[in-house]
Amino acid sequence: MARIPSSLVAASGLVGGFAIARATRKRELGGVALAAAGAVAATQWKRSAGTGTAVALTGLYVAAFAGSHPLAKKLGAWPSVATVSAGVALASWAAVDRRA
Repeated sequence: MARIPSSLVAASGLVGGFAIARATRKRELGGVALAAAGAVAATQWKRSAGTGTAVALTGLYVAAFAGSHPLAKKLGAWPSVATVSAGVALASWAAVDRRA
């Protein structure tokens, strides 16, 4: 079975978590999706690049989620989520996926 790149998992968690929360009007469901994808990505990061990289990228993932909220006031909700998701995906690709 082909491995899904961690950059795609992480970006999908941010976008999917927001989309689920918005569609269902239940922020908790979006949070579950966000956390699940984050856990899968963190596991891949650790396995592929070690604990230090996994901790750094997990911190970035959480910071991107938190930072998307104030950024949304300037850009709008979807552009903000797209921006932070692209940033996390790029960092994940650069640190982990391009090596694979």
